[in-house]
Amino acid sequence: MIRRVMGLLPALALLLATPALALPAPMSEQELMDKSDLVAAVRVVSVSCTVVTKDDKTGEDLPAYLAKLRLLEVKKGDAKKGDEILVTWRAIPKGIVGPWTVNYYPGEVVLTHLVKRSGGVSYGSTWWNAKGEDIKAPDNTELPATPGETFDAPKDSTDQHPL
Repeated sequence: MIRRVMGLLPALALLLATPALALPAPMSEQELMDKSDLVAAVRVVSVSCTVVTKDDKTGEDLPAYLAKLRLLEVKKGDAKKGDEILVTWRAIPKGIVGPWTVNYYPGEVVLTHLVKRSGGVSYGSTWWNAKGEDIKAPDNTELPATPGETFDAPKDSTDQHPL
């Protein structure tokens, strides 16, 4: 009996040391740079809620978002300063452990790492730590919750375009 219990101890130790829902490690700056199609300082011009769907497991209503980002400085990628790109993401259930979703907020200025979505029309975040610290924090972190609803960034001097 004691031998049987002693034989189970290594397996039990391994099970306890491996968290079931652990957050994967953040990517290093080099990994983010290598795996990203576009790395840029951006200003979030607007965020729209595109659809709300029920999560299969929780039944929770989860919005999907489309943000328009203006490129302020490009560190990697084929886009150029002044271009506007689209970034998509979906909310996650509230009970999920970790910051799995990268949110963008109207008016925010931030360095971000992005990958092109299949089809090449929009981008998504490279990893959960793809967005750096705010260069300029947004006025608020509220996101639209109804399909078709859009929150625009407050007007800024960078919004002025010569004719």
